[in-house]
Order: sequence, then structure tokens, then C-alpha cells
Amino acid sequence: MTDPEIAPVDADGSIASISELLAHALELEHAARAHYELLADSMAVHHNTGAEGLFRKLATLSAEHADAIAQRAAGQTLPRIAPWAFKWHCPGAPEGDDCLEDAVSYQMTTTQAIELALHNERRGQAFYRHVSTTATDPRAAALAEEMATEEAEHVTLLEALLAEQDPADADAPDDLDPPHTPD
Repeated sequence: MTDPEIAPVDADGSIASISELLAHALELEHAARAHYELLADSMAVHHNTGAEGLFRKLATLSAEHADAIAQRAAGQTLPRIAPWAFKWHCPGAPEGDDCLEDAVSYQMTTTQAIELALHNERRGQAFYRHVSTTATDPRAAALAEEMATEEAEHVTLLEALLAEQDPADADAPDDLDPPHTPD
């Protein structure tokens, strides 16, 4: 038996309304915030302050974006979408943690952290661009294009931050508590 309040998956995978797009956008930002907070906490435990600071900043930005989307959605009834019914290609949100698990290490450099964030922002931008060309509601397509433009601004910001990185800092931070493995 299915929950009648949960939105069905369209056969073609297109976004059918602004409310459906806003539900996707909220989930994307909430997942990104949770992912970046988890990464920041992990980096803090391992005294990787450079990566921790970047991930905390990204978590804050994601929370701010979620608040802006929630304000935009005020007064609307957003559909409840089952976790498996979101219309993106990875199992989780485009800015989530499911597609780059192997790229994360407690010893990652700030440069690697920026590259991870850049990858996620590009995925978010690609998702919104895809929606802008496939949405069945022209207003949803226009809003998706606006959101893709916002993600492009984030990509540009991260690319500039990446360009500012000192190549001498590309080495992994010292492991202050390396794992003990028997010989």
C-alpha cells in the first residue's frame, strides 16, 4: 500500500511543477548541509582545521540556501517525495555524499576539500540545468534555470578559491594519531 501524500515518480523523470522543484531543492540543500557538517566534524576530530573550516562554511551556505528556498515555498504545499523517488542520478542528492565516498579522507588537504565541493556544486548545477530543459511546467523550468545560475556562481567562487591555493600546501596534514596496524 502506498502513502497517498507521497508524490509519484513521473515515468519520464521530469519535474512537473514549481512545488515539486522546491521540494527537490530543499532536499538537496538539507542533504548538502548534513553532508558538510559531517565532514567538518570528522575533520575536527582529526585536527584538519583547513578542511574543517571549508566544510563548516559550506554547511552554513547550504543552510542559508535552504532557508531562502523555504521562504520562496512559504504558503505552498510541497509534495512529500519518497527518498527513492527524487529525480537525480545518484542515490542521494547531487550535493550529498554518495557519489564520491572514496575521495574523502581525514587527511585530505584544503585543496582536495575544495575539489570535492566543486564537484558537488557542479552536480547541483547540472541537476538544475537538466530540470530547466525537461520540466513540464515553464515556470518550474525558469526557476530551475535561476537555480542553475546560482550554482554556477558557487562553482565560480570555488574555482577562484582553488586558484588561490598555495601548491606548497598540497601535502596531506600530519596524522597526529595514525592507525595502529600489526606488522
